[in-house]
Amino acid sequence: MISEIAITALIYLAAFFLFVGSFGLAKLPSLMQRLHGPTKATTLGIGSLLIASMLYFLLERGALSIHELLITTFLFLTAPVTALMIANAHILRDTRNRKKLPPTGGAVGWAVIDGPPAEQSDQD
Repeated sequence: MISEIAITALIYLAAFFLFVGSFGLAKLPSLMQRLHGPTKATTLGIGSLLIASMLYFLLERGALSIHELLITTFLFLTAPVTALMIANAHILRDTRNRKKLPPTGGAVGWAVIDGPPAEQSDQD
């Protein structure tokens, strides 16, 4: 009974995160904002769903299945890298018209475009 509740809770949690991530991907206005949906919420949802599957086979069927754990690890490692590559491509695409890029909030601009900051003295 407790294992069924745990598996069901993970499935509901996964469904919630998958819905939020998919909704964010469809409804957020710009590409840079839309990256957060699939890279954060949807990845967490898929991870929860795969862990629920792993628990089901372990607790209900008595068979240890590590395929789901390997898939979850692979997703958690590749989603941020993919988001970084998409963001860099988006930033480099807009280098001609810099007004489209949002401000960074600091003295240093976008690292992909501006390069490293000027050297600072040791007294700073």
